[in-house]
Amino acid sequence: MIYRKFREKKLSGLGLGMMRLPVVDGDDASIDMARTAEIIDYAYQNGINYFDTAWGYHNGNSELAAGQCLSAYPRESYYLASKFPGYDNSNMPKVKEIFEEQLKKCRTPYFDFYLFHNVYEGNIDDYLNPKFGIFEYLMEQKKNGRIRHLGFSAHGSIEVIRRFLDAYGEQMEFGQLQLNYMDWHFQKAKEKAELLQKSGVPIWVMEPLRGGKLAKADEHMTKELSAMRPEETVPAWAFRFLQTIPGVTMVLSGMSDMEQLKENIAIWQEDKPLSKEEFDRLTELADEETRKGGLPCTSCHYCTSHCPQKLPIPELIALYNEHKITCGGFLAPMAVGSMPEKERPANCVGCHSCEQVCPQQIKISDMMRDFSSMIGM
Repeated sequence: MIYRKFREKKLSGLGLGMMRLPVVDGDDASIDMARTAEIIDYAYQNGINYFDTAWGYHNGNSELAAGQCLSAYPRESYYLASKFPGYDNSNMPKVKEIFEEQLKKCRTPYFDFYLFHNVYEGNIDDYLNPKFGIFEYLMEQKKNGRIRHLGFSAHGSIEVIRRFLDAYGEQMEFGQLQLNYMDWHFQKAKEKAELLQKSGVPIWVMEPLRGGKLAKADEHMTKELSAMRPEETVPAWAFRFLQTIPGVTMVLSGMSDMEQLKENIAIWQEDKPLSKEEFDRLTELADEETRKGGLPCTSCHYCTSHCPQKLPIPELIALYNEHKITCGGFLAPMAVGSMPEKERPANCVGCHSCEQVCPQQIKISDMMRDFSSMIGM
């Protein structure tokens, strides 16, 4: 396992994200604890020492899983990260009660790393509003040793991230970005990374495989990548891309099965950054894909907990993207037709509640209306 130096710590280059743990019968709230324990143990025994959870993951059960599984190991032998759930503005007045509950759920007296979760257009004003006292409270917990390192994650625009850094940047020890070769230009990840680099803030990476979408490629892209590096798998390219970017310290991957975990750990046995020619061609291929159309959903499932109709929004967006990118076809209508009627896009009531917590700022209501119109359901 490659390790990166962060202050006095030695962090595994690959961290285990706990947003996509194995579940029972496809229910995101029902974590398969036996399989999760196996995954965490294999990760721990094979060099991963950074584990990342959050209040909202798996409908609040990810932190419980982290506490149950990680308590099997000496506390000083791993690093645990969680986050204040400001992606939901109703949580802003509850920083103290949420933080105390998180410690209990994770069965820990402290967090090694703690983040302002998902800084974006919809919550930046509240995050900066002194009446909620979030920054002051978290700094107090850091002073008391219950937070060892304080940082933030962001899906917002460069302007929003700059605003946050202008206010709190001197106290931010790391910043977590959605960073991958597909989003390098598509979501201005390049400019966001450069902002953190110029600010002297180490970069943590989320969505390196874009919710698993970069674990495979079409025939054209696969052929080009194989010609440049015959020994590398398609997922390896995503990680080699990140090994090339200055300032990247931690790369988090949500690995939901043992095969993914073993493959990723094998990749992270060595640093093999891309040449300039390889880097440029990879991003060119990514740009070709994004120009085909599609919405940047990463299947985080924040939206589903806020949908009054209980629609399977990430699944519907994936089908919408498939329909748009392939310019029609039968797959999306067939898949939607096999769903219960209550889960189809036509049932969206356009309340926009899901959009308030979407890290990607997707206009979900518009998508549902468009999708329903296209497939007649």
